[in-house]
Amino acid sequence: MLGYHFSKYIAKDDGMSVYDQLMKIFQQLLLHTSGDVNEAISWLTELDKIHHLTTDDYGIADFVKDLIDNGMISQGERDGQLGYVPTSKMEMSLRQSALDDIFDTLKKSKRGQHITKFTGKGDEHTSELKPYEFGDRLDKLSISESLKNAQINHGISNFMMTQDDLVVHESFYKSQTSTVLMIDISHSMILYGEDRITPAKKVAMALSELITTRYPKDTIDIIVFGNDSWQIEIKDLPYLEVGPYHTNTVAGLELAMNILRKRKNPNKQIMMITDGKPTCIKRGKKYYKNSFGLDRKILSRTLGLAVKCRKMQIPITTFMIARDPYLVEFVDKFTQANNGKAFYSSLSGLGEFLFMDYKENKRRRKR
Repeated sequence: MLGYHFSKYIAKDDGMSVYDQLMKIFQQLLLHTSGDVNEAISWLTELDKIHHLTTDDYGIADFVKDLIDNGMISQGERDGQLGYVPTSKMEMSLRQSALDDIFDTLKKSKRGQHITKFTGKGDEHTSELKPYEFGDRLDKLSISESLKNAQINHGISNFMMTQDDLVVHESFYKSQTSTVLMIDISHSMILYGEDRITPAKKVAMALSELITTRYPKDTIDIIVFGNDSWQIEIKDLPYLEVGPYHTNTVAGLELAMNILRKRKNPNKQIMMITDGKPTCIKRGKKYYKNSFGLDRKILSRTLGLAVKCRKMQIPITTFMIARDPYLVEFVDKFTQANNGKAFYSSLSGLGEFLFMDYKENKRRRKR
């Protein structure tokens, strides 16, 4: 009889130890609980009861002991109560794990700098050669071609080499970029039963790890915006939480512009992760808020800053994780005013979109 024959599913052995498997789940739980180790361990224990993650020889208590012994967690104070807290080693591991998960294509790429189509001082050779000029790096010399020129110009019997014989490899110019990443922490990031802040945190950690390890000459600053906007450190990302805030995009853009004014890199950009429209601006010491529709006053201030960024040659890339028609209309207007870019991404595709934009966002050489 024709048809399909179903057999019992047997999971493939991926070679990971029980500790490594638990660590992978535990790190995800840490992000969901904003760094609350005790709550993450409680969730892990519940998952173990349902899915039998541990073995008779290795339980949750053994895992916690290994976390302490490996310097991943330690005793500390959180919200005024004593308990376990993540260490700096765990924070670094979280960033690296996010990078491995989201930017998995990096494993096959070379460690280096941004490459542009313009030639100049760089690491990656082109197929072209040029005569040596004062200031050219000696490690760029083409030895074989220089020797050949010396033989042609001076002969074998009277062999000598002069500066006129030297040629060097052309190389691609390396652009240096200063990036400000804006993360929306308004209440809508956890509304309707959808956790949007955790993927945003994970992407931010991966991007920061990418830039600090692969592109050390680039800079990244991270700011969050709700009713107001403020700058946070990379180490603070796992503990980021959504608040009872409106969305003051204007405050975020103003802070981002102030940060980029101080950066010496000629190439500057803003990346913004949000799920909604601007609903708040500050006038003096008071807030003007309107969550219903697109308020003309708020919209005008926001679009005005988009134009200002364009004049300052600061492109804005917006990653919108919602697709309501009126939100799409706002993002289209905002993008047009800035002459920037916009991506309408699902939560699962956010990291890929952001990574590809950062890698492909080649800037022309500025003098």
